[in-house]
Amino acid sequence: MKNILSSKLLLIPIIGLLLLVFNPRKISACDIDFEVITNKKEAYSVGDVLVIKVTVSLTHKSCPLGMDQTKFTMKGMEILGTTDWVQESSMVWMRKIKVKIIKDKGKHIVLNANRVCDKDGGFGCLRLNYK
Repeated sequence: MKNILSSKLLLIPIIGLLLLVFNPRKISACDIDFEVITNKKEAYSVGDVLVIKVTVSLTHKSCPLGMDQTKFTMKGMEILGTTDWVQESSMVWMRKIKVKIIKDKGKHIVLNANRVCDKDGGFGCLRLNYK
């Protein structure tokens, strides 16, 4: 009886560990990161101008999409200018975007980047606060 009880108690952590290790997760084909590189603040006012660095790291060796297929949407800001995409390494691309904060009804300023492809693409979001 004790052998059966101890084997059942041992089985519970093993099953838990297996569920943790083999937990299905959605993995994107690319990672999109943002960094404010000029005029970084805790909160922004209407009229503030800042430069945002966008970095796309491709996690698959080949991507059917060109970098120009990266779509940007925004709320509370307008784009003043962009640089061309620059390849920093074999799988990493970078671009700078100059934006101006404009009045919006929401509480946050948002910049989204989206890449859609047959390898699940990628998505990135930058969320800033209004003063």
